[in-house]
Amino acid sequence: MSGRGTVRPALRPGASVRTSWGDVDLPLVASALALSVVGTLLVWSATASRDDLTGGDPTAYLVKQATNVVIAVGLGVVMASTDRRWIRLWAPVVYGAAVLGLVLVFVPGVGAVVNGSRSWLQVGGLSLQPAELAKLGVVLVMALLFAERTEGRMRRVVRSSDVLLALACAAVPAALILAQPDLGTLMVMAAIVLGVLAVAGVRLLWLGGLVTVGLAVVLGAIAVGVIEEYQVLRFEAFTDPELDPRGAGYNTVQARIAIGNGGLLGQGLFHGTQTQAGFVPEQHTDFVFTVAGEELGLLGAGLVVLLLGVLVWRCLRIAARADDLFDRLAAAGIGCWFGFQAFQNIGMSLGIMPITGVPLPFVSYGGTALFASAMAVGLLVAIGRRSASPAVVVRSRATRSR
Repeated sequence: MSGRGTVRPALRPGASVRTSWGDVDLPLVASALALSVVGTLLVWSATASRDDLTGGDPTAYLVKQATNVVIAVGLGVVMASTDRRWIRLWAPVVYGAAVLGLVLVFVPGVGAVVNGSRSWLQVGGLSLQPAELAKLGVVLVMALLFAERTEGRMRRVVRSSDVLLALACAAVPAALILAQPDLGTLMVMAAIVLGVLAVAGVRLLWLGGLVTVGLAVVLGAIAVGVIEEYQVLRFEAFTDPELDPRGAGYNTVQARIAIGNGGLLGQGLFHGTQTQAGFVPEQHTDFVFTVAGEELGLLGAGLVVLLLGVLVWRCLRIAARADDLFDRLAAAGIGCWFGFQAFQNIGMSLGIMPITGVPLPFVSYGGTALFASAMAVGLLVAIGRRSASPAVVVRSRATRSR
């Protein structure tokens, strides 16, 4: 990787760019929709026999997740229909709203503790997780910052002052997430930041230094007690699940058993022994991949991984084709978000990553995570449509020929 980044010329402000819905990235949209449908079925199977979750209604979570999917599709369509120049203007608003939400989770009566982490807002009968919106907010504000400070000032090099300002913007939500504490989301946030910085063209020295500082911060947080004891035990159980098979290592052991039961073709939807007996904790959220492994088998679980791979591939493809720096960094940041989060979620189900409690994109149960992911895909569609526009291609070629 080069130590200096390059910036492609952007269209002049106010330039008219005609796009068509025929330019929609179909593999991207199809993979996201397919994952949502598969996820809804897996969530239904994981909860249908759990009266303690459903209150005796086996279709309760089917209805809830289907409703979440419909809302998410609407949000994605709105984002995809929005002119990307308006998205740039709204980027600070999305970031500010996410930071405000992360602050409010610490307000008594507003924030709620779930599974030991103060990560949720209770708004009426709804539960919202601001950290999910923070992922999108950090992607947008970092992309906007680099675009404005390079393209806006006609520079081709990312300076140290740009990097420091971008890191300061990311550090605010990261610190609030660490205080919750939510290590899983913090790890995803770190992957997003490193990905955006790498694509922006910062020096390798910066990236290596950030990794070192990040590890030092986590170790310091453990030393002063910011990280809860149960989270430390999870990391210890990751190195040896048999260390405490009835405690910290229980989730990993049960997840492996469930996936191992599936074989090649699986035991059939609604027929997984581990799943239907409720042996795997949080199976409709953090460990939803184990439902695919047990009930759909290697082929079904492999299909989920394939669809996630297509999703990430299209993110990076859109980033590579983007003519505008903001578009390129936003698409790359979203690709890092989806890619690392999927790896982390599936990895903890297989025992190759520590248990940190992050959802599988578009598959796990939950509204906020699905809404944020759908808006991210909508943004990618908007970027892809603009990149595929003949007006953009002609303008780009004319600029480079000068």
